[in-house]
Amino acid sequence: MSQPYEKGSLSLFGAVSMGTGVMIGAAVFALTGQVAEFSGALLPLAFLVAAVVSGFSAYAYVKMSNAYPSAGGIAVYLRKAYGAGTVTGASALLMALSMVISESLVARTFGTYTLRLFDMEDRGGLVALLAVGLIVFAFLVNVAGNAVVGRLQQVAALLKIGGLIAFAVAALWASGLSFEAAADGVANTTSPGGFLAGVALAILAFKGFTTIANSGAELVDPHRNVGRAIVISLTICLVVYLLVALAVGANLSVPEIIEARDYSLAEAARPALGPYGLWFTIAIAIIATTSGLIASVFAVSRMIAMLTDMDIIPHRHFGMSGTVQRHALVYTVVAAGLLAVLFDLSRIASLGAIFYLVMDIVVQWGVFRRLRDEVGANGTIVLRSPERARKLAVMEARGEPRVRPQPLCTV
Repeated sequence: MSQPYEKGSLSLFGAVSMGTGVMIGAAVFALTGQVAEFSGALLPLAFLVAAVVSGFSAYAYVKMSNAYPSAGGIAVYLRKAYGAGTVTGASALLMALSMVISESLVARTFGTYTLRLFDMEDRGGLVALLAVGLIVFAFLVNVAGNAVVGRLQQVAALLKIGGLIAFAVAALWASGLSFEAAADGVANTTSPGGFLAGVALAILAFKGFTTIANSGAELVDPHRNVGRAIVISLTICLVVYLLVALAVGANLSVPEIIEARDYSLAEAARPALGPYGLWFTIAIAIIATTSGLIASVFAVSRMIAMLTDMDIIPHRHFGMSGTVQRHALVYTVVAAGLLAVLFDLSRIASLGAIFYLVMDIVVQWGVFRRLRDEVGANGTIVLRSPERARKLAVMEARGEPRVRPQPLCTV
């Protein structure tokens, strides 16, 4: 190996913190408004269905990680299923690219919420500038090593999960748990295709569990703890997402969420909790996006280094000194920075969802056809995941029309 991975450097709590760090950083703040734009009044249900689909998907990853824990994670799974060929290389690169896209999504969300702290709009590319600054900071933290990343993730996980739950409970309480908008009906807010497109985007909010699989060799007792960390992370995130979706829906109508889709949580805090609630929510957003980006850079750079070590993708030094791991970090942050400058949140989210779903179909099919007996996976459960993912990817690729303005019903 070109890069010495630090075996046993991540605890179970650290792995859960990393998984929730990536998921919550990319999801609640970046995607709530995007999902509502498609799913309308069915926003909470879209997150719930996405969790079910992700659960079927995670089943195969848990089985594979228990059998083959590795710092290469998904790259190793693909190689076991398809060999070191074109399918493995292309699919692993799709996974890496989807993670890089998620990094740019999180970075732009950081910039958007930071500007709301000063009640400013995006002028002269300020969001892109702040996004690039955060990406550079994430690079520096990762250069410092696994121990620093792990400690930061643990502290950030407690702050943002606790903060989001406090926000959701306070916002629901301030709204009086009143959902009068339900009288306008749910069925008229979106089409079935629009709802599925919203679910496809919501799945992107749960894909961070793959970060844990990509750090298998560095986790203490990986044969047991990789799967446990994935299950715990998905469960925590589902609870947080549902609470936040209900809180946002209790304080904003669908048109209001769509209008503020890049900073919908901040706007939901304003009528419920006033300026202090707004500042509190923005502070949690900054913590969540920062920790999420650090965790994502940690995972994707290791995956790219593993792909290089496995001779699945070529590598060029471009005159840089240091290890392959360091080079992978540089490639990751440069690509994420370019995407953050060139694309807005809606386009970044759509690209990330499509790339991830296509890659996941390939992984699930490989496990079903070639590895289910070897890893002890139930073929029926595995097969359901690619079927659902294929349908959702098609809906997202079609670009379903936006929902008609209706008040939001959250029950």
